[in-house]
Amino acid sequence: MDQNPEKFEFTPSNLEEARKHISHYPDDRKVATREIVLDTETTGLDAATGDRIIEIGCVELVDFVMTGQVFHKYINPERDIPIAATKIHGITTDMVRDMPRFAEIADQFLSFVQDSVLVIHNAGFDLKFIEMEMERVGKTRPDNPIVDTLEVARRKFPGMPASLDALCKRFDISTSSRKFHGALKDAILLARVYVELCGGIQRSLGFAIGEPDRAAKENSVSKPTLQAPREFAISDLEHELHMKSISKMKDPIWNMYLKNE
Repeated sequence: MDQNPEKFEFTPSNLEEARKHISHYPDDRKVATREIVLDTETTGLDAATGDRIIEIGCVELVDFVMTGQVFHKYINPERDIPIAATKIHGITTDMVRDMPRFAEIADQFLSFVQDSVLVIHNAGFDLKFIEMEMERVGKTRPDNPIVDTLEVARRKFPGMPASLDALCKRFDISTSSRKFHGALKDAILLARVYVELCGGIQRSLGFAIGEPDRAAKENSVSKPTLQAPREFAISDLEHELHMKSISKMKDPIWNMYLKNE
């Protein structure tokens, strides 16, 4: 859920922590990396005043390719969901009344995201909610490296709209089937956007980062190989007919090859 323009800010005294957790450009990675693209839906915009997570969606990428492995849970927030929030994600209080509480899915979530980079749009928003939920159940927020695609997009396209919808439009990624925001739906869209932000689908073809595009090499037009000229024996009649033909031309190119003219 990226409706909130607020960003997660690190204080100057915590700058090393910021560098540890936030990576704007992952272009320096040279090995296959497991990444989890994550999104949440919530009861509102402020974790500090009691808003809660009601949906988590995670999509696994390995070397920029979606593997099909996902983590998706609807969560009972133990409170009512305001109508204003329902208008965004379509989730009502009744829909999640019988769903597990966050405490019941926390370990599954932590297991799924462990040893991976988290890719999140407007990461500070989701991280605040995840941290709050973890504190409620006596756990700490996962200490994963973070790629904030909002920051990546703002640096790559300065001054341009950088919402998930705007980036989908930029990269011609269809959102026509999405009536409401949804954590898993948006995580899948974000995974596709993220691949484009990192250079497009060629990044997922197994080429090492920094290696010249092999496909471009293979598809490039090569220079023709020059072969030594070959001499063919022709008959006297063929020679006579050829000479009559070129005698009707003005400065025929063949003259430069005729030795006995």
